[in-house]
Amino acid sequence: IDHKMKSVLKFKRPKTFNNSKKAKLIIATNKIQKKNYIYKQLIFPITSESAMKKIQSSNTLTFLVEPKNNKNSLKRIVEKLFKVNSVKINTLITMNGKKKAFVKLAPEFDALDVANKIGFI
Repeated sequence: IDHKMKSVLKFKRPKTFNNSKKAKLIIATNKIQKKNYIYKQLIFPITSESAMKKIQSSNTLTFLVEPKNNKNSLKRIVEKLFKVNSVKINTLITMNGKKKAFVKLAPEFDALDVANKIGFI
């Protein structure tokens, strides 16, 4: 008995796209989200020993922030929340995929006073 091996050279891709159903009613939460937008961008201040050393020596605050933020938006957010002027903002993405922001304050503002006002010293 001779059996022919059936071989097909076409690759059939599995279906992975799930088209989710859209909500019929749009809930008016956009206004609430826009109000709280600023507070969600700075996740929390970093209070490690190296961050405290930066506060005392170089007048710099360290925050963990949302990864999608850029330096200009971070500058506006810090100025609006803490009523301080920032000279320079450095950012880095950690190995965990989280983003740190180092906010160097203007000389007329003291980072220790701002840290006391925030409440992490």
